[in-house]
Amino acid sequence: MGSYWLEEEAPAVPATRLRGEPEVVVVGGGVTGCSCALTLAAAGVRVRLLEARAIASGASGRNGGFALRGGAMPYDAARRELGAALARHYWELTEQALARVASLAGDALVPTGSLRLAADEGEREALRAEYDALVADGFAAEWVDDLPAPLDALFRGAVVHPTDGSLRPARWVRRLAALAADAGAEVREQERAESLASLGGAQVVVATDGYTGGLIPFLDELLRPTRGQVLVTEPLATVLYPRPHYARYGFDYWQQLPDGRLVIGGQRDASLDTEWTADEETTPAIQERIEALVAALVGARPSVTHRWAGVWGTSPDGRPLVGRVPAFDGVWVAAGYSGHGNVIGFLAGDLVARAILGEGPPEPALFDPARFA
Repeated sequence: MGSYWLEEEAPAVPATRLRGEPEVVVVGGGVTGCSCALTLAAAGVRVRLLEARAIASGASGRNGGFALRGGAMPYDAARRELGAALARHYWELTEQALARVASLAGDALVPTGSLRLAADEGEREALRAEYDALVADGFAAEWVDDLPAPLDALFRGAVVHPTDGSLRPARWVRRLAALAADAGAEVREQERAESLASLGGAQVVVATDGYTGGLIPFLDELLRPTRGQVLVTEPLATVLYPRPHYARYGFDYWQQLPDGRLVIGGQRDASLDTEWTADEETTPAIQERIEALVAALVGARPSVTHRWAGVWGTSPDGRPLVGRVPAFDGVWVAAGYSGHGNVIGFLAGDLVARAILGEGPPEPALFDPARFA
């Protein structure tokens, strides 16, 4: 049983062939690589995208289908760590990126909003602090105390983020790849980048997130491969969770699709040592914990139709790496989304492309890989 998202028939990516050698080679055919290739090709740059498997076959087609604003850290923590102005700018960038995804994704994105839940009093206090900081800075958010059953027995309050959405991630990234190809990018699937030297004299963008593949030791040391496991149930009789829900600081997440299927993942903290891995196999320990969460949320154990795992890259400080790779001339990176890649990955691909085009650095020191050099 593989990813439910990847099971959907994939249309062929338009076959574009460059005239002459590429000026930029993008490594990775997920949301970041396709976003980067689209921005570069639309500006007239000769760009070639290499994907070792198929478009969206990595984390971009193996996640829970959440389209969320913001970063991996809570907004109030971002204000303390980055300062109020930079934190606000960061969140505004993600809201702008989410709006652009909505304009391009068609029916792959539904603007449902999302619900973040507090599993205990400690998380409730943390959630309330983030809510207060968001509202104080003018971001839309709603506090909820009266949760419907069965959430009221399991959780201690929630925040609605009305700008978020439910995403069919593989469908979206495949459309993004087609847009890049239509703009003039050459998309090559089933072609692995074995080394930087094999890519010729072009500038290179490493857009592989948790699948760094040994191209650059500096990135391999920084970006920790992190496995997230998901399952999908048979359609349920009642739709209880028609928008993304997440709780326990993101260790649990779920939503229901229009046909009633429950897409649910998480429980990584049940075996953290084994989940720091690039292995895409599911494990019985985590899958059983997810099934127990299903039972708590729906009052039964429906049949499971799909199980899968995806791998993302976790950065040391929870912020992505977007910009020039230190000590590597002409090499750029956009990766390290710490589990928030559906929107931030799209943003990062566009930012690094604009930096290559000479439009300025990709949002100053906020994402600069040199902060770890």
